[in-house]
Amino acid sequence: MRSPNKTARICIVSVGLWVGALTFAQEQRGRQAGELHDPMPDRFGPALEAVNGKGGTDISGPYEVVASWPQPLHTDFRTGRVAGVYAPTPDRVYVATSGEVPHLYERGWAPESTEKLIPMTGNMTSRGGRWEHILLVFDRNGKLLESWDQWNELIKGPNRITGNPNDPAHIWVADQSANQVHKFTNDGTKLVMTLGDKDVPPAEPRGRFQDIGFLPNGDMYILGGSRVMKFSKDGTYLLGWGKAGKTAPGEMSGVHGIAIDAKNHRVYINDKDNSRIQIFDENGTFLEMWSNILYPMSIRLTADGQSIWVGDGYAQKFLKFDLTGKLLASWGTFGSMPGAFWGLHAFDVDSEGNLYVTEDYGGRVQKLRPKPGGNQAQLVR
Repeated sequence: MRSPNKTARICIVSVGLWVGALTFAQEQRGRQAGELHDPMPDRFGPALEAVNGKGGTDISGPYEVVASWPQPLHTDFRTGRVAGVYAPTPDRVYVATSGEVPHLYERGWAPESTEKLIPMTGNMTSRGGRWEHILLVFDRNGKLLESWDQWNELIKGPNRITGNPNDPAHIWVADQSANQVHKFTNDGTKLVMTLGDKDVPPAEPRGRFQDIGFLPNGDMYILGGSRVMKFSKDGTYLLGWGKAGKTAPGEMSGVHGIAIDAKNHRVYINDKDNSRIQIFDENGTFLEMWSNILYPMSIRLTADGQSIWVGDGYAQKFLKFDLTGKLLASWGTFGSMPGAFWGLHAFDVDSEGNLYVTEDYGGRVQKLRPKPGGNQAQLVR
């Protein structure tokens, strides 16, 4: 039998949700009729810049947001989570999402949906969602070039989309929900290879596949859970390392990103849940660790091989380190306004220096371009 207190709580919550829904509907009707005005109007762009050398503020570091990128796919739905981005050229930008959810509000200073702030609403928004527009390709103007809908039944929950710089003919997707990695032709027409449990020795501990990194010879690392596994370019399992834990070298939890410095024989692993980066040689021998990085979700070696960029999904910042682990630069702002981040999950840079950032909770991918006069040391390269 349900207790009176529990019944009362359920009634209060139900009334609150009903009132909230009614208020939202009234506000929408008011906006459509031109009766309501947004209390936080569009204050982005020039309004944030110093005027006559006075005032101004900084949201997106050395970058400015490219407006209306990508172009909207719908008016009634939006992406529920944008997991990965890969930008080999500005004219072909690959994006991986986790489907679509109903579009609630115009993007402004507050989150578009509340499922991460009010857990009980997560069920409602997910039930209203749909498994569409999972793997996408956009051009430099944000126009949708391709939606690989033919693979929607195959992909269960992508966490990364990436490529091997030495093999531009193919695209790779790490699917954490299916615990698989897929290799496609770069136009999405053919599935070339799938790696999963069948390719891993029975004694190898399992972990949901999160990311992929490549050596110059085509060999690859696939990581997830507390393990890093090395495969040959043809998919043959070679070796693995790591175990569950929180403190000792080689103990990991929620590994979530990889960067490979082949020149110096160093493999950088985001030990996300332990707030650190661990560094190994190419065969898994522990070298060192960098601690006190709150929630490293993505990582990238700079093009000149002299620095490491890390995306911190808790601090919502980009962090630049030299190869000894010294912090060189930091920028980023929490929020859902343009140029800020809510769950900074993945990033990539195209050949023109534009930065693309995906958000785990913000449900979007943003394109940012270097702004005139920006701090060059803060540019992600």
